[in-house]
Amino acid sequence: MADAIKILFVDDEPAIRLTLPAILEGVGFQVVVAATVAEALSIIGNQTFDVLISDLNIGNPGDGFTVVSAMRRTQPDAITFILTGYPAFETALEAIRQQVDDYLVKPADIEELVGKIKSKLDGTKSLPQGRIKPQRLPALALENKDQIIQECLKRVVQDGEIAAIGLTESERIDCLPPLLEDINKSAGKPLESTVHAAREHGVIRSRQGYTIPMLVREARILQDTIGNFAQQNLLAIEISHAIPDLIRIGGMIELALEGSITAFIQERRKAPEETREGAQLLSD
Repeated sequence: MADAIKILFVDDEPAIRLTLPAILEGVGFQVVVAATVAEALSIIGNQTFDVLISDLNIGNPGDGFTVVSAMRRTQPDAITFILTGYPAFETALEAIRQQVDDYLVKPADIEELVGKIKSKLDGTKSLPQGRIKPQRLPALALENKDQIIQECLKRVVQDGEIAAIGLTESERIDCLPPLLEDINKSAGKPLESTVHAAREHGVIRSRQGYTIPMLVREARILQDTIGNFAQQNLLAIEISHAIPDLIRIGGMIELALEGSITAFIQERRKAPEETREGAQLLSD
């Protein structure tokens, strides 16, 4: 299928025009390159394409949407992507209004981009013109929990202090799957299962040799990862609920962190008492 896919790539940065098309051609796509809006419009008028990948800011802000609009009018079956190095909520809203198929942030993940191109052209579009039915953020996060967990794991092991504690991958992310499940189930209030899991997490981390600052950084990594995931998938999220959902998720993570810290401190206090009791038994 890749041999038949023809892509129009539009970007005003010479370095990107050299590198990204070459990578795409390396995996079997045919790529035509344009450096300006005028050049892109001329090419669209004379050639047909399966995919458009256009930078958002081609000389002037918003020019990428001009190219998208032209492609939509003349080649409505083409898949369209907006690519930008300056992500913003307003830009994503405009992308939705312009009926863009997806929204990518520079530097683009090549495997992700290739996967999205093939997925959309393989007939996985369930809605007219390839529109994705938006979901609430908690549900979408749960659906993509493996991606979120792997990103968290990657960032956690980049923390030298945390990485120095010898744990397996499963031990490092043991609390994440149930927490993502609870975030999706919760209607805004912490679930009993969340509270219990958070306290258990605090006890385990205490025994593993963590410190409270490590617990805080661990929670911050999860919150940042979900925020980045939301930013990268704005076209798949119910925009009217995006901000309330992010606030609710952040609140649940903070509550879970509080529970973990409380249990962590209690476990640390209990350890010296158990040591003293053991010494007393030996002396008796």
